[in-house]
Amino acid sequence: MGQQQQRPISNRPISFLNRNGLFLLLLALLVLLGVCLPLSEFPLFMFPNRTSTSSPPPSPSFVVSDWRDYTLAQAAKFVAKNGTVIVCAVSYPFLPFLNNWLISISRQKHHEKVLVIAEDYALLYKVNEKWPGHAVLIPPALDPKAAHHFGSQGFYNLTSRRPQHLLDILELGYNVMYNDVDMVWLQDPFKYLQGSQDVYFMDDMTAIKPLNHSHGLPPSRNGVTYVCSCMIFLRCTSGAKLLLKKWVEEIRAQPWSNTEAKKPHDQPAFNRALHKITQTKIFVLGDFELNLQCSIRTLLVSISDIDVYLLPQSAFPSGGLYFKNQKWVNETKGKHVIVHNNYIVGYKNKLKRFQDFGLWLGDDHFHESPLGKIE
Repeated sequence: MGQQQQRPISNRPISFLNRNGLFLLLLALLVLLGVCLPLSEFPLFMFPNRTSTSSPPPSPSFVVSDWRDYTLAQAAKFVAKNGTVIVCAVSYPFLPFLNNWLISISRQKHHEKVLVIAEDYALLYKVNEKWPGHAVLIPPALDPKAAHHFGSQGFYNLTSRRPQHLLDILELGYNVMYNDVDMVWLQDPFKYLQGSQDVYFMDDMTAIKPLNHSHGLPPSRNGVTYVCSCMIFLRCTSGAKLLLKKWVEEIRAQPWSNTEAKKPHDQPAFNRALHKITQTKIFVLGDFELNLQCSIRTLLVSISDIDVYLLPQSAFPSGGLYFKNQKWVNETKGKHVIVHNNYIVGYKNKLKRFQDFGLWLGDDHFHESPLGKIE
């Protein structure tokens, strides 16, 4: 018989058994991957509250509704570096100022620890769309259309929530720096925060201090200090927590009034709280026999509830000094660290002042911001 001609292997039909075998092999591989991948990594795909050295950064393709369930604990864990979080609280109308502030921070390489507390859902979605995981909203959300200029009820509603936000972060175990977004970083401020004090802050006065001024609580004005509550660094200590709790109490004791005579905001409440808990307390420890004649004296010890540090004015000037005293600016050139655009009211006025002094970065340097260009 003649040898039967064989078909080329490549033209042979695949048997039903082989197709089943291939399917079972793929299924086994999928099961194996499902068992071997650590379950703890799954939250990376739900919320960006976890990082992994072997994983890429969280994808920006989150379902927008997920961010409503993103908690402060998750957000703080995601952004914290070396136990510290940098926080701002801002609403959507001030997004350009947020971007300007972020550019200045990114130049100092600290932007990755920034957490934006969004006061409305529009900002929450916008920031997390461009920079996933770096914004959180703590309900209730504020009305984004309400006026937020200094002295308005919208401004009061926004700033009066600040101490509770900061206290919540301290209770999670993190140190926290708070900034208003009408600030610009010119240098790294953390080199001024190396001590062990509970709270660091800047004076809001315009009077010029000597370069070697005291770093204790500044002199009071009418019995109360005039410290700026717009730039604060708090360590996770009992003293810092006590200050924030007292600050919350003072705000609650100062309800909003729409009269010209009384338009409260958080800063006077902060200074009243600071004044009350830094008052020296005298404790009698007891009577001690000092010699054989039984002469008795009372031992007194003075204790303060908190250790505070006033940052140098040359590095952390108020807007009333930096923008209005060119002679002082020239004399302290090279020392400025954070500039605050205060002592002026109104969005347009603040914007123009930044532009006039070369501190508006959002137009020409948006590529340095984690948010990119704001349309």
